[in-house]
Amino acid sequence: MTPDALSALSDSLFSAAIAVYSVAVVLFSAELAFGRRGARLAERRPSTVARVGAPAPGDEPRRAEDPSLVREHVASTRRWGLAGLVLTGGGALLHAGVLVTRSAATGRVPWGNMYEFGTASVLVGVVAYLVVAVRVPGVRRIGAFVLGLAVFSLVLIGLYLYAAAGPLIAALRSDWLVVHVSAAILSFGIFMVSGVASALYLVRIRHDKRFPADDLRSTGLAVKLPAAAVLDRVAHRTAIFGFPIWTFAVIAGAIWAESAWGRFWGWDPKETWAFISWALYAAYLHARSTAGWRGQPAAWINLLAFASLVFNLLFVNLVSTGLHSYGGVD
Repeated sequence: MTPDALSALSDSLFSAAIAVYSVAVVLFSAELAFGRRGARLAERRPSTVARVGAPAPGDEPRRAEDPSLVREHVASTRRWGLAGLVLTGGGALLHAGVLVTRSAATGRVPWGNMYEFGTASVLVGVVAYLVVAVRVPGVRRIGAFVLGLAVFSLVLIGLYLYAAAGPLIAALRSDWLVVHVSAAILSFGIFMVSGVASALYLVRIRHDKRFPADDLRSTGLAVKLPAAAVLDRVAHRTAIFGFPIWTFAVIAGAIWAESAWGRFWGWDPKETWAFISWALYAAYLHARSTAGWRGQPAAWINLLAFASLVFNLLFVNLVSTGLHSYGGVD
């Protein structure tokens, strides 16, 4: 295939990946909407006779739902979630195809501008979610939020950050592009899952403070989420995994800067915000293991750290001026 044909195929795969992810969001949302919380309460809820004594004359006694119907209901909602997981995997393959075909079209690594960096980072986030969901099946229920964020991000990337396939600008023609930017992409995608888990943890912990376990007044989305402890653990472990990679990305960037500009660090806006993000994630990991800071305070720090990464990506390349201002946006 010609480079132009490969570039067009890459763009088509980008749209196809968004479409498949969107269907997966619908399936994950169905699992949440009709999920196991209602079935579990129905299974536990006693009959009217057991709760309030003999029925009034003329009243029909209410019975607990048939356990076999409850099991069938739970199985059906699980099938929706599993279907969503399968579609997520298929979407990830299409998503990977976006980068592979763009690389073939340009003859270089496919992360030389903001469009490619953002596309690759979202792919890493989706794959990180798949790994966590397979290892901890209960975490699958956050798929609607991770994939929802992925779809939202890809739509914005396609609308506002798109860049036609082409050669690298002179400043990026270095072997350090593969090392430094690859590490940044990996850490960004992993931190995306950590940020979503922390946000949902805050929602769940707020709900748990209002309603005790199995309170029949407890309704809404929060009660369908994984337990607060599970969400906190997912956020923490993914941050632990991503932090060394981000540390390596910062160090590799400093080495590349010395090679390109003759100094390791110059407090350029992107360098400054990279250090701020690193310090915030270090603060989160420290707070998560410090009495008095565990729980909600640590989760807020984690969200602030992820927000700083997004700000660094968008502000430095689109608004500020500096040595790193080469977003390649058409």
